[in-house]
Amino acid sequence: MDGMIPKAPAVLFEQLNKHFGNYHALRDIDLTVAPGEKIVICGPSGSGKSTLIRCINHLVSPQSGRLAVCGITAQDGKGAVRRIREQVGMCFQHFNLYPHLSVLGNCMLSPVHTHKTPKAEARETAMEYLGRVRMQDQAHKFPSQLSGGQQQRAAIARSLCMKPQVMLFDEPTSALDPESIGEVLDVMADLTDSGMTMLCVTHEMGFARKVADRIVFMDAGRIVEIAPPEDFFSNPQHERSRQFLKQVAPR
Repeated sequence: MDGMIPKAPAVLFEQLNKHFGNYHALRDIDLTVAPGEKIVICGPSGSGKSTLIRCINHLVSPQSGRLAVCGITAQDGKGAVRRIREQVGMCFQHFNLYPHLSVLGNCMLSPVHTHKTPKAEARETAMEYLGRVRMQDQAHKFPSQLSGGQQQRAAIARSLCMKPQVMLFDEPTSALDPESIGEVLDVMADLTDSGMTMLCVTHEMGFARKVADRIVFMDAGRIVEIAPPEDFFSNPQHERSRQFLKQVAPR
C-alpha cells in the first residue's frame, strides 16, 4: 500500500562467516527471514545448524558478513547486542531451568529482573504463557518434579514471557523420550499459529513438513538448498539433499 514502510526482515544474514580457529563453521551464509515466517534448519551433524542460530542472539559472534535482527546489528552502537537479545527467545536441547525455583518462578525471573516488570504483572504474563504450553497446572512444581517434556514446555514458556519477536529452537526434542517429543512438538506447532517468527534446528522431519514455511538444508557450513517443504521433500534439487532425505525423511 502506498505510503507504508515495509517491515525490516526478522533476521537477515549477508555473506556471514564464522571460524573456530582453523575450522570454517559457517561459509558465506545468505538468508532472509520475514516476520512471522517459520524456518526449519536441517542437515547432518556438524553442518553448522546450531552455530547459525546461535549467531542470531550473539551466543556466537561471526567474523565477517552482516547479521541484522529486527533491523538491529551488533555494530549499531552501545547496547546493540542487548537490544538484539531482547527481541530473541531461545530454547536449547537441555532445559536450563533454575532447579531452586518453581516453574512460575523461572518464568517470572527475567521479566522482573531484566525488564523491571512489576511482580503481579509478571505473574499474570507467566500464567498466560504457561497456559499456552499446557503447563498452568504445574506452575508451582519444581523442575525435578517434572518429566523431560514438561521441563521443555516450561522452558518454552519462560522464553515467551520475555515477549520476543523471534523464537529460536536448537534441537529442542533431542534429549526427550518419544512420548515427550510428541507433546513438545505439538506445543511448538500451536505457537506457529500466533504469527511469531520461528527458526528451529531439528531432525524431526514430520514436524518440518507440517509446520515450516521453508526448509533450509545445510552441509559443511553452507546453505545447500532452501525450499518450501513440499518441494524439498518431493523434489530436492541437490544430490546432497537427496542423500540426506533417504536417511531421515518421513515415509
